[in-house]
Amino acid sequence: MNEGFETLAIHAGQEADPHTGAVVPPIYAVSTYKQDGVGGLRSGYEYSRSANPTRTALEECLAAVEGGARGLAFASGLAAEDTLLRTVCAPGDHVLIPDDAYGGTFRLFAKVLERWGVSYDPVPLGDVDAVRAAVRPETKVIWVETPTNPLLGIADIAALASVAHDAGALLVVDNTFASPYLQQPVALGADVVVHSTTKYVGGHSDVVGGALVAASAELGERLAYHQNAMGAVAGPFDAWLTLRGLKTLAVRMDRHCDNAERVVELLASHPKVTQVLYPGLPEHPGHEVAAKQMRRFGGMVSFRVAGGEEAAVEVCNRAKLFTLGESLGGVESLIEHPGRMTHASAAGSPLEVPADLVRLSVGIETVGDLLADLSQALG
Repeated sequence: MNEGFETLAIHAGQEADPHTGAVVPPIYAVSTYKQDGVGGLRSGYEYSRSANPTRTALEECLAAVEGGARGLAFASGLAAEDTLLRTVCAPGDHVLIPDDAYGGTFRLFAKVLERWGVSYDPVPLGDVDAVRAAVRPETKVIWVETPTNPLLGIADIAALASVAHDAGALLVVDNTFASPYLQQPVALGADVVVHSTTKYVGGHSDVVGGALVAASAELGERLAYHQNAMGAVAGPFDAWLTLRGLKTLAVRMDRHCDNAERVVELLASHPKVTQVLYPGLPEHPGHEVAAKQMRRFGGMVSFRVAGGEEAAVEVCNRAKLFTLGESLGGVESLIEHPGRMTHASAAGSPLEVPADLVRLSVGIETVGDLLADLSQALG
């Protein structure tokens, strides 16, 4: 039976406990497990860095909702990214990244992996020909964010998968902004999906985590080996919180999208807003691709403010219901100035974001209250 997304999110990897009948997987706060003789593992568990039943439930559910062969849960999104890249890359290899990549991803390449001998080039992923031209013989990964953070750029996953595979490279898609509910990269040809599960998957701003979902069992096994060898795994309580969030992802994302569309309407007509960046707008350069590969257009909205950097900062400071803070994807609405906050590490680089940019993570509050708050913040 082909079960729907909501059913998988609630049931995959989460059979009732065979001993008690508990319908929610327990938090296995345990580090080691009794073995049935030397080398005889009971139910496949020996040490919780290698595997933990609570984490297994989350990993199986993540694989199911993304349509992949193997899911792996990590202590953070960047821990997942680092493990992936050290699994599939070696010194001398090359990676293509978005020219408006998330600041933390850029920092990982520029300050950590480059010192290890992995080079990278930023490229506009919305331009498939530019991506194809930037591929080198040593290119091992094309790294995709769609939508991107914070400029909400859109990349054609299927087209880039073809480019990557023609070059013998892997296509990696950071699906954090879209979530598995709105976008299914594996079905479009991606080899690995990356998540900061801190964001929409967890959904309540109460847990930090990351995930990888591999399209093939072979790659999943390689990633699992490095997950264990490098050790940045999700703890059992973090896995349990993330799994709880995943159960309600579909209904939350529908509300995030509903509210974001109303916010975009307000911003698009406001005299102090010079540009709204949202893939749901027909004039967005990636709108047609987004409409093709996404269920809806998401809860993230960015906009530019007349008056430059100080005016943008002032909007952030005046907001009340929109909480000034980093991160995104929680039930509460957040506002931030990327140039001074999440993307400060990209200052002075080709990935520097506009100084007049404001980024919103639109929550699931009463939408009229959100619109009133933005109106007063904009003055």
